[in-house]
Amino acid sequence: MSIELVFATHNAHKAREIAAMLPAGYTMKTLDEIGLHDEIPETGSTLEENSRQKVDYVLSRCTCNCFADDTGLMVDALGGAPGVYSARYAGESATYEDNVNKLLEVMNGIEERGARFATVITLSLEGEIYTFTGSVEGEITTSSSGEGGFGYDPIFLPQESNRTFAQMTMEEKASISHRGRAFAQMIDFLKHYKTK
Repeated sequence: MSIELVFATHNAHKAREIAAMLPAGYTMKTLDEIGLHDEIPETGSTLEENSRQKVDYVLSRCTCNCFADDTGLMVDALGGAPGVYSARYAGESATYEDNVNKLLEVMNGIEERGARFATVITLSLEGEIYTFTGSVEGEITTSSSGEGGFGYDPIFLPQESNRTFAQMTMEEKASISHRGRAFAQMIDFLKHYKTK
C-alpha cells in the first residue's frame, strides 16, 4: 500500500526535484494538486520555525501526511543575510532574478564572498513530527552563470565544484546541495519507516 505525502509548496521546480527522489511505496502531491492555493504565511525568525509553520498550516486544513521545507542563503559578509528572507530579499513579490540582482548589487566590491545554503524539512507522518537538516558551504560569484536550477543557483558556487548550481544537472545538484542532503535524510528515514 502506498503512503501519500503532501509537499507544502507551490514551487513546481522544487516539487520536481523531490518527486524524483521519493522511494517506492510513496506518492506525492503539491498544495495546488490538493486544492490549497493560499500563500502560506512565513513569519518565523528561523528556518525551523517557518518549516514547521507551513506543516501546521496544511494540517489545519487537511487530514494528511505532509512535509515542508524552508531554505535560506546565509552570506558571511552580510551577517547571515538574506537568511529567512531569501525568497523575498528584493521585496514581497520579487522574482528569482530580482533577488539575484539585488544580492549581486549588495555584494559588489566585497571580497569576502563565503556563504552557505541551509534547508530544514519538517515531516508530519501518521501524527508524528520529524525534522531533517542539510547545508552546503560555498561562495557568491560576481555574476550569474547557468540556465538550470532556480533561486540563487546561478550565483552560488559550492565548495565541491567549479560550477554553480545552475550549471549542474538536477541529479548533480541534488547529490551535493543543501536541499538534496536534507531530503536524502528524509528519504532514508521513509525507506526504513515503510519497512518497519
